[in-house]
Amino acid sequence: MKTADLFNGKTFLSKIKSGKSVGRYQPKKTVFRQGDPSDSIFYIEKGKVKLGVVSKRGKEAVVAILGAGDFLGEGALAGQPRRMSSATPLTECTIVRIEKEATIQALRSDPEFAEVFLAYLLVRNIRTQEDLVDQLFNNSEKRLARVLLLLANYGNEGKPDAVIEKISQETLAEMIGTTRSRVSHFMNKFRKLGFIKYNGRLEVHSSLWSVVLRD
Repeated sequence: MKTADLFNGKTFLSKIKSGKSVGRYQPKKTVFRQGDPSDSIFYIEKGKVKLGVVSKRGKEAVVAILGAGDFLGEGALAGQPRRMSSATPLTECTIVRIEKEATIQALRSDPEFAEVFLAYLLVRNIRTQEDLVDQLFNNSEKRLARVLLLLANYGNEGKPDAVIEKISQETLAEMIGTTRSRVSHFMNKFRKLGFIKYNGRLEVHSSLWSVVLRD
């Protein structure tokens, strides 16, 4: 079952009368940082956000790429005292911040809705695990292909976006843990094979899945 079939974030927000605010974020302006107090959750109304974890040696791993309709920082609801990851916009974003207590109160007031929210979180958890497996076991070419498909919403709920909002090769390199030159090499390869088109804008075709699924 798709996430959209399980949970409607806008309906959830309508149940919360106080303790929420709307923020607009530019790319690379952090929503929250790893280690920050975990005192709220966030709902993405517009845009794309990456969740990343940084090791003590400064190496970053991208945990997930989230878009409109997704939540951030749900660990606060499970008693997580500090953020386990950082949330950074990849595009211009509109994000709603909801206080932890306001969220808990809304869920307690409607047990049936709380059950649906839990089902949504389980689906998100499965998707995050898939992202981690991708980071651990796939080569950089496959990781880049999968990131481009995720950015275009292929494999997620809703209609895929054929055109991705502007995103730099430096950002893509950071997301998949490789160099800009490698990203440039793979992007040119994908373009020559007809998997993508770019001329100021980046268009991703579903045929790019052949790279991800290749043994």
